[in-house]
Amino acid sequence: MIEPDLDGRTALVTGSARGIGRELLLALSDHGADVAVHYHTSEADAERIAERARECGASATTVRGDVTDADAVDALIETVEDDLGPVDVLVNNVGDFDPRHWAELSPAEWQHVIDTNLTATYLCCRRVLPGMREREFGRIVNVGYASSEKGLVHPVNAPYFIAKAGVLTFTRMLAADTHDDGITVNAISPYVVENSDVFPETFPRGRPARFEDLVQALLFFLDENSDYLSGENVTIDGGWLPERV
Repeated sequence: MIEPDLDGRTALVTGSARGIGRELLLALSDHGADVAVHYHTSEADAERIAERARECGASATTVRGDVTDADAVDALIETVEDDLGPVDVLVNNVGDFDPRHWAELSPAEWQHVIDTNLTATYLCCRRVLPGMREREFGRIVNVGYASSEKGLVHPVNAPYFIAKAGVLTFTRMLAADTHDDGITVNAISPYVVENSDVFPETFPRGRPARFEDLVQALLFFLDENSDYLSGENVTIDGGWLPERV
């Protein structure tokens, strides 16, 4: 078990009221971070998660906002800074998908998937980076998708795959842009996770990824001994090899 010391650090996980984001945030609070539970519509869930984090001894706040909107991102991160202090750890977890053939999507539906996955990541990084550079410390972890490293091209859910490939490209660009600033930027990319809405007929190693599999990858990047690793991606898929069409 990797045990990074996050005492005195402030962490923001987007989309952390439920699912993967919730588990990543609770792991950060368990390791000493003060945490901001971000939500858009799930206020009651967010409040419950913040209370769980407080029970572990962490300071916790909830923040609402549409992370595809620049003004909303500025406002929600300002709230985090006022309540907990500057953001030291940012986990970009938000990302909707639409499991339909690309030709069935309206332009607005296509754009929504791109924006929640890629634009939101850009906007949140853009907002926290000046402070991280000033303090010469920051840890950014973006959530990708396993196919982005393995070349899956499929007409179903296409904007999601495209956006996640963009997230990994952005991750590597940002790592290069911050290499002298005390900041690391990395990604974790799962295949099917235990809370997924759609399951394949078979799984690599006989099961989907557990939340703990993602937590371990996140903690690895946040460990003090990982400060030379930036621009990297950990694919969490059990050795899955996608079909190509």
